Amino acid sequence: MKYKLRLILASAVVASMLLTGCGTASDTKHTGSASETQTTNSTTASSAQPVSQEIFAMDTYMTVTAYGDNAQKGVTDAIAEIQRLDNLLSIGKEDSEISKLNKSGCAALSDDTAVMVTKALDLYKSTGGAFDITVLPLMELWGFTTQEYYVPTEDEIQSTLQRVGADKLTWDESTKTLTLGDKQEIDLGGIAKGFTSSRIMEIFKKDGVTCGMVSLGGNVHLLGTKQDGSAWRVGIQDPNNTDDMLGVLEANDCAVITSGAYERNFEKDGVTYHHIIDPATGKPSNSGLTSVTIVSKDGTLADGLSTSLFVMGKDKAIAYWKQHADEFDTILVDKDRNVYITEGIAGNFSPDSVSAEQVHTIEK
Repeated sequence: MKYKLRLILASAVVASMLLTGCGTASDTKHTGSASETQTTNSTTASSAQPVSQEIFAMDTYMTVTAYGDNAQKGVTDAIAEIQRLDNLLSIGKEDSEISKLNKSGCAALSDDTAVMVTKALDLYKSTGGAFDITVLPLMELWGFTTQEYYVPTEDEIQSTLQRVGADKLTWDESTKTLTLGDKQEIDLGGIAKGFTSSRIMEIFKKDGVTCGMVSLGGNVHLLGTKQDGSAWRVGIQDPNNTDDMLGVLEANDCAVITSGAYERNFEKDGVTYHHIIDPATGKPSNSGLTSVTIVSKDGTLADGLSTSLFVMGKDKAIAYWKQHADEFDTILVDKDRNVYITEGIAGNFSPDSVSAEQVHTIEK
């Protein structure tokens, strides 16, 4: 899950509010369902003033902000699209397309869901199984979907792993029909927010929004530059101290998405268990990384890779980036607070709670 990213607008810091990923085990509710929208700062404004609206959907608080003469229309249309996609994909809604599929075991999917399934299966193959939409039974076993946390036995993990593996799915892309394996369930939550943020960028452009941003949990997606032509400044939260920023990244026209294990976890008998499950072991990933940030034009890709690279660990993550460097950049943080940042964005990153000596540039 994604945790806090902070977007710095002018001299103010606007922290994205989360339920899935940034809350602690005691205050996080992970049901996959949505609630009513809430307007926090909606203004019919001149092009210089933002129009902003907050909504709780996809199990997290989201903020949509737009600038320009058509900003209000852009925000209104974006909110409507968030609600539509949430109703389509939520595993917490019995009548969602994904819930119906999980019950029936086979279904012809809508266009948007089909696109996400295709992307998810591509990521499964390219990451060697690190990204897997069939891990839902494991999330349920550990109690991360209900907050009824539980440390399963090895036998329980191995038994549940029999239901995991995207290679057990049958996908007919021509008819958009997905058939699940025996007792399998899927959850597209690992890429849904990134897909949604990319869709909002499309809506903004269609509606004539000049610049804007959306914060969906730990996902930030940026349209253009700020009003004055300068870069947006995105603060990456320190996984070891959530009151601090690890550093600030200047970025434009891209998604900046972070996954980390620090905040969404529980403790049992002195051992902390986090929510990022390694599909290979059925247990919380023990890769040596504490957070992974992905920067990409493609929000769906960034969302999926932030989890995938976390599971891979530093060496495999770097090797993967070198093979796909034209698609994304990344910031990796390990348990020793070393920061590894790819060369494409290294010059745009300013360390904050870590020293410059702890920041290392990854080159091709």
